[in-house]
Amino acid sequence: MNLSQLLAHFKTELKDVYEDEEVKSIFSVAVEHLLKITRSSLMMNWDKELSLAVQEQFYAVAAGLKTHKPIQYLLGEAYFYGSFFIVNEAVLIPRPETEELVDWILEDHLAGKTVIDFGTGSGCIAISLKKHVEALDVTAVDLSQEALSVASENALRLGSPVNFIHADILSFKSEARFDIIVSNPPYITGKEMAEMHQNVLAHEPHLALFVPDERPLLFYEAVADFAVSNLKKNGKLFFEINEYLSEETIQMLKDKGFEFISLRKDMQGKPRMILASKVVRS
Repeated sequence: MNLSQLLAHFKTELKDVYEDEEVKSIFSVAVEHLLKITRSSLMMNWDKELSLAVQEQFYAVAAGLKTHKPIQYLLGEAYFYGSFFIVNEAVLIPRPETEELVDWILEDHLAGKTVIDFGTGSGCIAISLKKHVEALDVTAVDLSQEALSVASENALRLGSPVNFIHADILSFKSEARFDIIVSNPPYITGKEMAEMHQNVLAHEPHLALFVPDERPLLFYEAVADFAVSNLKKNGKLFFEINEYLSEETIQMLKDKGFEFISLRKDMQGKPRMILASKVVRS
């Protein structure tokens, strides 16, 4: 069997789960991971014959995809900001819009600055910042010990040392002060669950996804309170946000004394990121 025939097998097996274009995209990810053939060179390798052992690997991936399990969990890694991160069902799969948040932070002059990342998950934000600016002093916090194990392995694998702390965002206290505080905390309400794909609901950690309908900004409020006390002068707070709650998030930050609040849209034109300057004291 060659790659072209194998793609046809994927399309047949997954026709009730994904559209054809999605299958092709997922298949190319599997090919890159299992065969080290890049997407750009895949067109020249459709006739490549595969051993039975390799075919079995692809069959296993297709079988997993039929259960709505994300391809990143099946392969054990996800691409983010130029690196491959280890992922499993203890951590969220890094998203492209979060890469845009990292881009925004890196627009600043970061050399020698201190950063703390709340709800680090796989460590993708914290490690990417450290990887691109070695002089950063980076701390990352998460409630899940399993997530921190994954993040620690990623930091070691990518050669980007980060100080990891096992703690709850809602109660974390520190005497340390930071130039940058960043968080992509849980922000999906129960009302939004109906809009979500089954591969997210069934496999990604609910601890990192959902908030109570009655307090959708619960974690943002906690991080903002920490920032009021722990941001250095001219420090900056960065959030990835719920696109439906941008106005509420901005108002919450204003109520806590932040100013120069900037809202940025992602590549799809959705309001997904906020930057707020430290509260100014006389």
